[in-house]
Amino acid sequence: MFTAKDVMTLRELTQAGMMDCKKALTECEGDFEKAKDYLREKGLAAAAKKAGRIAAEGVVGSYICSDCGVGVIVEVNCETDFVAKTDDFLSYVSKIAEQIGKKNPADVDALLAQDAIFAPGLTVSGTLNEMVAKIGEKISIRRFTRFEGVVDTYIHLGGRIGVLIDLDAPLSLKENAELKQVAHDVSMHVAAARPIYLSRDDVPSDELEHEKEINRNMALNEEKPKPAAVIEKMLLGRIEKFYKEICLLEQIFVKDTSLSINQVLEKASKDLGAKISIKRFARYEMGEGLQKRENNFAEEVMSQTKA
Repeated sequence: MFTAKDVMTLRELTQAGMMDCKKALTECEGDFEKAKDYLREKGLAAAAKKAGRIAAEGVVGSYICSDCGVGVIVEVNCETDFVAKTDDFLSYVSKIAEQIGKKNPADVDALLAQDAIFAPGLTVSGTLNEMVAKIGEKISIRRFTRFEGVVDTYIHLGGRIGVLIDLDAPLSLKENAELKQVAHDVSMHVAAARPIYLSRDDVPSDELEHEKEINRNMALNEEKPKPAAVIEKMLLGRIEKFYKEICLLEQIFVKDTSLSINQVLEKASKDLGAKISIKRFARYEMGEGLQKRENNFAEEVMSQTKA
């Protein structure tokens, strides 16, 4: 039903004990998601929201055109960290970001089919093939987001994290230094605080109910279970905390912990004499959800010896 490696993986994801992970997988018939919930409910998972994703290599790049109000972030992957840091690769990612900004493809497939503005006579797919031949590694354009409006981009840790934000503000303020600073500060906040949704209205009802159920079961599993009425009242506070963790507007501003992001925007609106709000945002963390190639050094040596 599950292997020792599965137990190790669950342990890495949750930081729970080895035997607890084994029991969780047994109880949940090998279902990872149910096993993670089981450990949370029993209070055994040290990091309930740990992503548990192994990063692939590559970078998140960006393009911004203040004059035309276009911003882009794009993730391009390769096989090794060494290639991801080369000038050739980084230059290629910048060209792809600019292509997306200027040509507005609907998706990655449409992007690959476009004529490359940086390589006459080739499609973007053709330039990708050339890069693969030149570098000697598989390269793929994984995803991108493009916004038009009052936009700002922020790249952190040399392309490990990329943020794109679109403010709802009068276009007359687009070049205002104070507005630019607000956009930049919020972008940096998104990079650091990892919001998932803009506001609590955006949280899907099934996700909210799932969080309530997890917290309810945690309370029921305590050594001295509380009455149902007390648990339901306690849930209100925990759900408020949940909103503040995942909703951008309710998060505490990383640069000034006396303010929420909502309050930052209210202050900016007052200072600028116009309502400033956030329409949307995108945050990419390079390699999230991708499996890194696992190398077994002993097997490589043996295969080379046999050859």
